[in-house]
Amino acid sequence: MVPGVYDAYLAAMATAAAALIGLLFVAVSVRDETIFGPNAMPGGEALAITAFTGLVNSLVVSLLGLIPKINIGEAAVIMAVIGIVAIVRLQRRLHTGRNLIVLVVTLLAYAAQLGLGVLLLVDPHDSNQLINLSIIVFVTLIVSLQRAWSLLKGKHMAGAAGTAVTGDHDPPHGPGPGRQQSAAPGIGEGLGMSRVARPDEPC
Repeated sequence: MVPGVYDAYLAAMATAAAALIGLLFVAVSVRDETIFGPNAMPGGEALAITAFTGLVNSLVVSLLGLIPKINIGEAAVIMAVIGIVAIVRLQRRLHTGRNLIVLVVTLLAYAAQLGLGVLLLVDPHDSNQLINLSIIVFVTLIVSLQRAWSLLKGKHMAGAAGTAVTGDHDPPHGPGPGRQQSAAPGIGEGLGMSRVARPDEPC
């Protein structure tokens, strides 16, 4: 149901999203131990999941929009719901506060896509809403590209290293003055020495 004039745009969006998914796979393979597994960093996992969700959203919506007699609003609604649920569950599980602005922008983009999809379900021939949906899909693609690039550059590792430097500090080594005073009697006891009482002291 999408006019033929949008075919080139949707094909280009689908091609770009597929290529960026490949870039994301490369970024994950380079630093897989910091993204998934027992030693994974929450920031890395959040970047990977949100980037993958956004790229798949752009890919699926664009591809389904190219199929004749398919209402693109259906794909927009389904993928928007999946994206919102994925981000909310990820935030609740990892409790990560990094890139909060990007997270809010992504949620707003999915919410706008959900609303536009509903409007296109009601009126599939509304060209204005179709243009707005095309812009939203482009925005999610750009945000996902930024997150995939951050993952490839290892920004999540830099954030974790900064937290480790400013967080825990090792206690000073070596005994303090109080420890030196308490250690002296222990040495004498270990050698079997006992304190000899003076004649004028009571036993």
